[in-house]
This record gives sequence, structure tokens and C-alpha cells, in this order.
Amino acid sequence: MSITHLDTIRSQRGEIPEYKKADYSTDQEVRWCPGCGDYAILSAVQKLLSTLPVHKEDHVFISGIGCSSRFPYYMNTYGFHTIHGRAPAFASGVKASNPNLNVWIVTGDGDSLSIGGNHLIHILRRNFNVNILLFNNRIYGLTKGQYSPTSELGKRSKSTPMGSVDHPFNPVDVALGAGATFVARTYDIDAKHLTETLRQAWEHKGASFVEIYQNCNIFNDKEFEDVVSKQVRADAQVRLAAGQPMRFGADNNKGLIWKKGVVEVASIGEDGVTEDDILIHDPNQDNPGLALTLGRLRNPDSPEVFGVLRSIERPCYEDMLVAQVAEAKAAKKADLHALLHQGYTWTVE
Repeated sequence: MSITHLDTIRSQRGEIPEYKKADYSTDQEVRWCPGCGDYAILSAVQKLLSTLPVHKEDHVFISGIGCSSRFPYYMNTYGFHTIHGRAPAFASGVKASNPNLNVWIVTGDGDSLSIGGNHLIHILRRNFNVNILLFNNRIYGLTKGQYSPTSELGKRSKSTPMGSVDHPFNPVDVALGAGATFVARTYDIDAKHLTETLRQAWEHKGASFVEIYQNCNIFNDKEFEDVVSKQVRADAQVRLAAGQPMRFGADNNKGLIWKKGVVEVASIGEDGVTEDDILIHDPNQDNPGLALTLGRLRNPDSPEVFGVLRSIERPCYEDMLVAQVAEAKAAKKADLHALLHQGYTWTVE
């Protein structure tokens, strides 16, 4: 993380206390269903925040509507529980008004990819320095089990009893297509990976987008079991790490390679494949092509990737906005009286 970034986000009110996880907990009853994956995410976020060099009062959590959107109630920080799909709009206003605040957007696959889809892509393309956590359980949990924009084709639910005919969104596809400067994927039950991914998202200067596979054990239980369970994860996941080969497997003998213009799975030592053939992960590539390809890999045809897919630098919207306002003031273009009295005027009697 750059010194400039730290200087921007650190509070000027004095020494930052040594926080504990409990300092970020509230007295509110956590009202998610027992066993919900949201509990694990809440715990990871509270633990992470206690380690950051930021005053507790400088964090703001903003949510829309959905199970995940109860998050601000359970964080002992400032926060807003806002309108369905509109959390990015509120967050944009907060960040533009006070760029020094740490703004977190907590949303779900329904909240952000259906009614909120337009708001999501615009906050990403503008590159506000905010952290977006998208809890993806591929179902509408709050309204009791209707299919969502990420539900698979053929999904049987209360609203699609014969199976969904909608082609689903891939959240990382949407983020990369909108020009997001940081895109990552993790999941609820791996606390270490989840926390480290969230830390990297916070350290990024710009709009960070983290898709979190989250289990809804009431309406869509074990949706990601074939990818995240301990029994299969070695062969079902590729853990991305910058500068490291994309290897996986119980014996770490498999990897991803380029073959005829596409990414394929190969075993080292078979068909002439060597360690040198395995792709090396570079999340800093400006061209999002490989990140898009990796994000589309789906079990059981291939392993699914977890970690940071993309991390690039680009100016942040709020920084450019502040600079533009300062420039206008310096040029005396912000004289409201002169503005109101220039050109044609009328006197109404």
C-alpha cells in the first residue's frame, strides 16, 4: 500500500487506539438464520477492521436491501441501511463529501445485480475509492427463496417452479466489464482466505469489488459445496497469487495452461506439459482479457479461481472531483453572484 493512500485514510485526530474485534460489535441481536454464511463474513470483517490503522469513527458501512444488508446494524461504526439497489449512490455521495472516510458497501446478488445493477457498474467505472462486498448465494433469501440474477439456468425456486430460463450473471464478469480496478473472489467458510482478500481490497486505492460465495442454508443450502468443501477444494479450486503459477490439485500436479487460444487444465508430466507451461498469475495486467477468462471457469468442467483476479491503478473519482473544485475556485469560476447575473436576466415585478 502506498504512503499516499495511508496519509489519505488515516485520521488526523490523534493516535489510533489498539482495537479488538469486540470493539466493532454492537448490542444489536444478529438476526440471520442460524448457520447462515453471513455470520462468518461479519466475523472476518470485524476482525480485519480491528487491525487497520484507522479510527473506528472513520469507517462507514452502507447497504441496500436483503439479508446481507442488515450488516450496518452489527458494525459499531457509522452506517446507512438504504434503498433497494441504491447503496452505491449513497456511498458515492458520502465519499465525494468526505474522501477521507473508509466506505464499505455490503450487498447481495439480488440487491446489486437486479434493481441495483446500473448503480453498481457506474460506481465501478468512476473508480470511487470504496470497498464493495457482494454476498452471492444465488437466491433471494430475504423474500423466501425466489431465483436471483446469479441463479443457474434451470433453477427451480418458488418463482420458477419449472426451472429458470434466465442466463445468469457472473458477478466478476460484470465488475471487469465495468472497468473495475480491483476484482477478487473468496468464500465465507475460509476465514484466512476471506480476511486476506478483504485486506487486499482495503489496501487498494480505487473501487474494490469482492464476490463472496455465501451459503444460504435455508433456501439454497450447499450451493457451492462442490467447490468449497474440504473434500473437494484441492481439485476444485485454483488459489491465485501474484507472480505464482496457477497450480492446483491434491498433489499440486495440475495447472492452467494456454492451448489454442483458450485456458485449459493440464497435468504436469502428461502430454509433454512441464512446469514452465503453467500460467503465471499477473493481476496487474491492464488488459482484463485473462481475468475474464479465469473468472468464467466453472466446476465441474474446470476448477474455479479464488483470490485477486485484477488489481490496477487508475485515478479515483473523488480525488479528481476535489482537484477540479479547487481549480475552479482558484480561477474564480465559483462566484455564484457573478454566475447568476451573467448573460440575460429578467426582473419580475
